[in-house]
Amino acid sequence: MHCTLSTLMGKARYNIQDVHERTGLSRTTIAQLYHDKATRVDYETIEKLCRLFDCGIADLFLLTEEENAQ
Repeated sequence: MHCTLSTLMGKARYNIQDVHERTGLSRTTIAQLYHDKATRVDYETIEKLCRLFDCGIADLFLLTEEENAQ
């Protein structure tokens, strides 16, 4: 699974601090998602990010080909 948060942030011209201030999520959580290093994500986190970027879950996370094959 690949997190597209960095792409969404780039399009909106947001940095980690901006997302932190607008969502209340911790900077660590945002940074892990931004760098695609998170191993798990809470529903609340997904909801806040989807609301901020006015997107769906499929816009925030992409399933990679190797995971589709399993």
